[in-house]
Amino acid sequence: MAEPHLTLLGDATSPHVRRWAGEMLARNWRVSLVTARPAPIDGVDQRVLAPVRRSSDWLWRRGEAARAVAALAPDIVHAHYVTSYGFLAASQANRPRVMTAWGSDLLVTPQQSSLLRALTRWTLRRADLVTGDAEELLSISAAMAPRVPRELLHWGVELDRFVPAPQPPPAAPFSVVSLRSWEPSYRIDVIVRAVAALARGRPVALHLLGGGSGQAQLRALVDALGLAACTHFHGRVDDAAMIAVMQRSHVSVSVPQSDATSVSVLESMACGLPVIASDLPANRRWLDADPLQIAAGDDADALTSNLAARLEALAADPARAARIAAAQLERIRREGSRTAQMDRMDALYRELLERRR
Repeated sequence: MAEPHLTLLGDATSPHVRRWAGEMLARNWRVSLVTARPAPIDGVDQRVLAPVRRSSDWLWRRGEAARAVAALAPDIVHAHYVTSYGFLAASQANRPRVMTAWGSDLLVTPQQSSLLRALTRWTLRRADLVTGDAEELLSISAAMAPRVPRELLHWGVELDRFVPAPQPPPAAPFSVVSLRSWEPSYRIDVIVRAVAALARGRPVALHLLGGGSGQAQLRALVDALGLAACTHFHGRVDDAAMIAVMQRSHVSVSVPQSDATSVSVLESMACGLPVIASDLPANRRWLDADPLQIAAGDDADALTSNLAARLEALAADPARAARIAAAQLERIRREGSRTAQMDRMDALYRELLERRR
């Protein structure tokens, strides 16, 4: 029997899309990709759309995407990010359409205008299945497209690779790691300012991974706060390099303005790091070992102060940090396996094919 053919619509540059493709190749799917942001992925045939430089460009990629999918002739189309690639998938006919919400596509974009809400509603209602990694996303999907099946399914962690360090890092400097992109919504500047406050009382190190458009501003802020000697701008790195940094750090911080279940939070948990994150429903769902883990604040200054106090509390109480890390590690090993999540997705794909037959 021929391998079923899955066409993904998403950014080939995204590590999440790349991992998804690899997981489905390993489960005997033929995988292809339609993308506006190409990058080589082993074993994946790609069709490249014209570049997208502004949000409105997605409207003009509809015909091009339809021709690309028709040429590939897949059994299933699966779009990653509802309000971009999901819109393109919604235009495909005669094959099951799956859409995965990533967070801001449902938490932020539909709130920006009535037109965007209507477009998002139309897109979701054209799906045969919507997946999301947080209940909040599925609730929004249910309100906009009540007849479309939904599935809570997160990205998961490769638990045999993301593991705690064999030995804990030295007590000093107290090392803070951020894995989020250097974009405004992730508020990396808040992390930098909080670490600067921490540095007044103890030796610190700050590791910034992720990369992004805010690099120049962050470097200027680090210099202005006197943190240049202890801040490491790693940028975008592969999994091995990311794991190495996490294994020599004491705490992972993630304080975006909006988010669903963050892969970086799950990966930090698996590496045995206590995590401090912003006060969002998805973060509260996973980070419930200690109230110290959730940093709230009505504005950037309040959040910075709150985060700095939590970092100081962890640095001053290694036993408490170890208890948090142990509880998180047990939780992620119980609920966070990428293998289990991708096995479930494979089964959902095959159920869709059976229903179509």
